[in-house]
Amino acid sequence: MKLSCRFFFIFLFISSTSFVIHAQDNQSAGNYRVITETVKSKVLSETRKVVIQLPKSYAASPDKKFPVIYRLDGAGNLVMMNAVLESLQSQGAAPEVIIVAIENTDRLRDLYPTVNTDPNGPVGYGGGGEKFLSFITSELMPMVEGKYRVHDFRIIAGASAAGVFSLYALQKQPELFDAALTYSAAVWWAYGATGKNTVDFLKNTPKLNHYIYTAIGNEAAPMRTYYDEMIKGMQNNQPEGLRWLNDSFSNVPHNLVSTAAMFRAYHNLFYSEVMPAQRFDGTVESIEAYYRDVSAQRGQNMKAQEWVLRNLGYYFVNERELARAITLFKYGVAHYPDVPDAHNGLAYGYEQAGLLEDALVEVNKALALASEEHQGYQVYINRRERLLTQLGK
Repeated sequence: MKLSCRFFFIFLFISSTSFVIHAQDNQSAGNYRVITETVKSKVLSETRKVVIQLPKSYAASPDKKFPVIYRLDGAGNLVMMNAVLESLQSQGAAPEVIIVAIENTDRLRDLYPTVNTDPNGPVGYGGGGEKFLSFITSELMPMVEGKYRVHDFRIIAGASAAGVFSLYALQKQPELFDAALTYSAAVWWAYGATGKNTVDFLKNTPKLNHYIYTAIGNEAAPMRTYYDEMIKGMQNNQPEGLRWLNDSFSNVPHNLVSTAAMFRAYHNLFYSEVMPAQRFDGTVESIEAYYRDVSAQRGQNMKAQEWVLRNLGYYFVNERELARAITLFKYGVAHYPDVPDAHNGLAYGYEQAGLLEDALVEVNKALALASEEHQGYQVYINRRERLLTQLGK
């Protein structure tokens, strides 16, 4: 059923209400440092406030740089973002980040790139997206990157009108944004202009090494119609290298889609420090390619920890893919030759493959490296005795 003009106008008024945070510079919120920056914008001819949240380890890691999230609609989003990101960070599934929360002045003017002519919404509003993007890229980003330790992995995120702007920004400045996160993007605006432009952009972009997240709740027509058209077009026009995830929450209203979707958005955006089994194709190159991706997001050289490689090896032993398991165990030994558990892992792989002599060599290396107090020492002894018995020695 088509929504009335009046309902849409009320809906847009509610959605355009921005959150406000009153913070003194250098205010501490928990273990985060939160700073309110005031930018006198020549592009917008007005003063804009942004809230910068620095990671908990920022002061203690003076040489470390961090990815940055440009979050539209202001600092009212920080509580939920922190909860999600801290959960992921506790499992090594996301890096610490710098968040730049941009407060609103005239939300509809700034966040919609086209003037609305659709009578389902306020006719004549919008059209300031180009200027607002120029403010972000030519004034805000230089300030952030000049004062804070960010590296060049940038994310732009927003809901409803801000979701529209996030898609627009990625299209106009793909070299500046590595990811766009959109929650119930209001692509109905201006007869679906942004949705159509998004599909055209993807259709005409052969390669796009980016991540896009889209999500929608229980939206009705005309919003849902335009959104579904965009999603169908995106499905049929995916550039090489694009990572795209779309979620649909059938029982979640528009203003709660951010809450429902945020974990999925960040969990699939960030590469975990723990390489997932599905990324390993049996070659050493797949390990190194995965950690190049991790390093690019985190702005530092990341490599697989020994226990990660060993646990992956155990996984493939359990799957009875012994060649893959042994490749992982060997890689672990090559990179951690002084770690007894690495050699014991390889001994286990060899033992499961029936290569008992090779297994005995590796478990003896583990024993030579470990003291009797080592947690796995008795496991090594038991393995050696078992192998000696099987070999008749």
